[in-house]
Amino acid sequence: MTVIVADRAAESAEGLATLRVTEIFHSLQGETSRVGLPTVFVRLTGCPLRCGYCDTAYAFHGGESLALDDILGRVAGHGAKCVTVTGGEPLAQKHALLLMRRLADAGYSVSLETSGALDVSGVDPRVSKILDLKSPGSGESARNLWSNLEHLTPHDEIKFVICDEADYEWAREQLHSRRLDSLCPVLFSPVHGRLEPRQLAEWILRDGLPVRFQLQLHKLLWGETPGR
Repeated sequence: MTVIVADRAAESAEGLATLRVTEIFHSLQGETSRVGLPTVFVRLTGCPLRCGYCDTAYAFHGGESLALDDILGRVAGHGAKCVTVTGGEPLAQKHALLLMRRLADAGYSVSLETSGALDVSGVDPRVSKILDLKSPGSGESARNLWSNLEHLTPHDEIKFVICDEADYEWAREQLHSRRLDSLCPVLFSPVHGRLEPRQLAEWILRDGLPVRFQLQLHKLLWGETPGR
C-alpha cells in the first residue's frame, strides 16, 4: 500500500511540473550525426553562460511556462520521431531531466544539446548527449565541467565550436590529451561568419584528426532565422 501511495504522489508531482519554454518548432536537424533528419526542437529558456558567439541570446529570458503534458502534446502534433531538447542551457531547469525521460518513454529518439558546464550524470541513458565543450574563444572555457566526460557513452557526442586557429589548437590538444575520440564521436564546427569553413577543414586534414567536420545546415538553408 505504501508503495502505491508513493507512486501516485510521484505521478501527481510530475503532473504539476512545468518548464519555461522559448519555442517548440519542427525543422531539419542542422548539426551532429543526426544532421538532415526531421526533428522537433524544444528550446528551453535561460542560460548561465554568455558565449561570445551565441546565436540564441533571445532564449536567455522570457518564454512561456508549460506543463510537461502540454509540451509533449505540442511535440506530438508535429509527427516527427526525433526530438532535440536545447536552449539556452536546458539543464539549468531541473525538470528538463523529467521532460527527457517522458519523451524517451513516449518512444522518441531524444538528443540533448548542453554546454557541458552543468552536470549530465542525471540525464536518462536513452538520451544522446551532445556536449558542447567551450573553447577559449567563447569566453567561457573556464566553465567546462570536465567530470562530465565520465558520463559519456558511444551514443553521445562531443562538439567544439572553433573561433580561430588558437581555438583549433586548444581543441586539438583536448582531443589528444583526453583521448576524446575513444569516448564518443567528436565534432569540429567553425563559428558561422567568423572562421572560414574551408580553413578549418584544411587544418583537420593536415593534422589527420579523428573528428567529424560539420557546418550548421539550418543556417545554410535559412540563415539566422529563429525557430528554424
